[in-house]
Amino acid sequence: MGLKDAAKRLMRQANVPIVPGYQGDDQSLDRLTRAASAIGYPMLIKAVAGGGGKGMRLVEDASGFSDALLAAKREAERAFGNDGILIEKYLTRPRHVEVQVFADSHGNTIHLFERDCSLQRRHQKVVEEAPAPACRTPCARQWVKRRSQRRAPSAMSARGRWNSSSMSRTAWARTARRSTSWK
Repeated sequence: MGLKDAAKRLMRQANVPIVPGYQGDDQSLDRLTRAASAIGYPMLIKAVAGGGGKGMRLVEDASGFSDALLAAKREAERAFGNDGILIEKYLTRPRHVEVQVFADSHGNTIHLFERDCSLQRRHQKVVEEAPAPACRTPCARQWVKRRSQRRAPSAMSARGRWNSSSMSRTAWARTARRSTSWK
């Protein structure tokens, strides 16, 4: 989808839940510092054009924000030719669950089950495990299936994409465990 900030704005407009954060165009130190305070710590600074952990910094408290921000911007500029960043709340123990979805321009979608991509090294997937361990019970799998099928048409439509796509939800399994009894 190109730049992360544009992708997040597009998904928010399509009512697809995203991790809370700041994806604005104002990249001034003052604006980013205010956004970081509003989001709270710990938080992640991410390069909007990035991937593979480049231009990404975990910030535990306000005292480390400015140095981490400048380092992330320098690394992003060197690696991607774009020093734009976004800030998001850091989820301490998330599950990275992806769902393969196919959609057509008539609003028909199919769900090709979930996979857990939480095992990562330097923010790169090492193993994709299917079915996702957090979704092994029928109740859990149904919950993921319903959510992905409900969100897929608006996500695919917002992207103008009518074929295959992976919908990645970092906190799906974690959120579902809290809100649903999976026995």
